[in-house]
Amino acid sequence: MLPEKRFPGPGKPFSVGPMKTPRAAKKDSGYLDGQLLLAMPSMSDKRFRRSVIYLCTHSVDGAMGLIVNQRAPDITFTGLLKQLGIVGDDAEETVPPDLLRMGVYVGGPVSTERGFVLHSKDYFAQDSTLEIDKGVCLTATIDILKAMAGGKGPEQSILALGYAGWAPGQLETEIQANGWLHCPADKELIFGPDSELKYDRALFKIGIDPSHLVSEAGHA
Repeated sequence: MLPEKRFPGPGKPFSVGPMKTPRAAKKDSGYLDGQLLLAMPSMSDKRFRRSVIYLCTHSVDGAMGLIVNQRAPDITFTGLLKQLGIVGDDAEETVPPDLLRMGVYVGGPVSTERGFVLHSKDYFAQDSTLEIDKGVCLTATIDILKAMAGGKGPEQSILALGYAGWAPGQLETEIQANGWLHCPADKELIFGPDSELKYDRALFKIGIDPSHLVSEAGHA
């Protein structure tokens, strides 16, 4: 993984502008954007143990993805909205009920002060939303949080702090070293609320019984 780095700015836990990501790969190019990465059981880095990562971009320039099965401890969606000044202390009365139960995820170890929303295509902001694959999009501006708080956000979404990133050729090397499996993504694996079951469900999706999975040591 790329070393953690900080972006300039006031340090708010959500970006105020779009993130510069590796350019999108052409479909059928052999790149894995729009798919899921599954950490092998031998993953030595505890940050990625049993992680399910949705790859937002993958190209000759590198790769970037979000972990979709690790809840952030002690952080709530409404608490984050309050911290950003989007809602007041009456959030429980003004925020849509389904968002009150929405969790915040640890997206990865890089730039953990930045926020990213992975969401369905029914929300799209010109110049700040990246359409990834099959109606799944990524937005990293604060406007989407304002829309969600006002009941005008996407039907399905995950809010993550930080991301996982790879330098050019690094992810390919790690996969060849048996560090990761990959499988097709579906919206239930991405947006489903049962985070603790996503890893096993993803393995079953590609015909692997988790109890039988063995591998050489992976690298991250």
